[in-house]
Amino acid sequence: MAKKFRILGDVELTKDLSLLLIIGGLYSLSVALSNTFVNIYLWKQTGKYSDIALYNLSIVVLQPLTFILAGRWAKKIDRVIVLRIGVIFLAIFYLAVLISGTRASTYLLLLGSLLGIGYGFYWLAYNVLTFEITEPETRDFFNGFLGILTSGGGMIGPLAAGIIITRFEKFTGYTFVFGLSLALFALAIFLSFSLKRRPASGKYCFKRIIAERKRNENWRLITNAHFFQGLREGTFLFVISVFVYISTGSEMALGTFGLINSGISFVAYYFASRMIKKEYRKKAILIGGIILYAAVLLIVWDINFVKLLIYAAMIAVAYPLLLVPYHSTTYDVIGRGWKAAEMRIEYIVVREIFLNLGRIVSILAFLASVTWFNEAKSIPILLLFIGAGHSIIYFFIKRVQLPEIKMR
Repeated sequence: MAKKFRILGDVELTKDLSLLLIIGGLYSLSVALSNTFVNIYLWKQTGKYSDIALYNLSIVVLQPLTFILAGRWAKKIDRVIVLRIGVIFLAIFYLAVLISGTRASTYLLLLGSLLGIGYGFYWLAYNVLTFEITEPETRDFFNGFLGILTSGGGMIGPLAAGIIITRFEKFTGYTFVFGLSLALFALAIFLSFSLKRRPASGKYCFKRIIAERKRNENWRLITNAHFFQGLREGTFLFVISVFVYISTGSEMALGTFGLINSGISFVAYYFASRMIKKEYRKKAILIGGIILYAAVLLIVWDINFVKLLIYAAMIAVAYPLLLVPYHSTTYDVIGRGWKAAEMRIEYIVVREIFLNLGRIVSILAFLASVTWFNEAKSIPILLLFIGAGHSIIYFFIKRVQLPEIKMR
């Protein structure tokens, strides 16, 4: 039976909505504990930007390919089973890291591929379930509260991991942290059995939804926006953590960075969820994009830990301002698209393909800059260009006209 949930507004909280939030929270905590530190774990073994970039490139190449397959399976089998497969692959990834140990850098592409496959299955199912379980009036709440859980995990995870890693000698702390992430994913698998089964039927029309970009202007704008979102994310998802470690030489500093970032983000997501109404979405996206680019300008030259902490605080305010209305707008556009109920899986797959295309272009550009040019000079210039990705989102979103869309 649904219950009223008043912390973020007067929202009907169903069992599936609650379970989806809990699973998302466990995922966020596990990722916060380990993902940043996987990059540093590999960096300490190789010391090469190119190796870290190749590892992340394998993730973002396998992720969209897996999305296409996961979309077909979700249409033929069940979204909850697909979610479970994703979590299992994520657990296998951490198991592989634990087994490979100090030889993990030898298996960069294999480890990245496992993580990319896990992400692909997990996020396809999670996004489709979000679309099905939430309604237009509960999406801002769901995105906001998931942001709060993500921020909470981000506060606890990196700090706890930093303390554990610095307390143990060599790589022992890393082993403990990766094992803890494995246990959290095992718990998420167990909870997924309580989700209501959601079988699907019908033809998988993946190519038709790509072609829909020519017929639906709003859909074309949203997919273009996701490409530019990925353009920033591809490189920034890993390079900032490396900057923090290089600046300090301490995993504990990464924990501090994560604590400040997620602590501020926790509060920002709460207020973004409550205060950003539908009529203010575009302005919020604009302001968030401007702050995100201003944060880039702060760190491109003369990087030090203090500047990085200010950067952490700035993006902690900016991301909730941008992502809460951005995600809600995306789901609204999909919900009003051609055969939305029947083709929701295909819409999610195509959206993620454009997001990951942006990430692939970003990482390939990073690889080119560190391979062919001087790292110290080329990386700041590259960050200035790709760092504008989230700001460019606004110029697509401002042209989205939801009231004028009619169901076809």
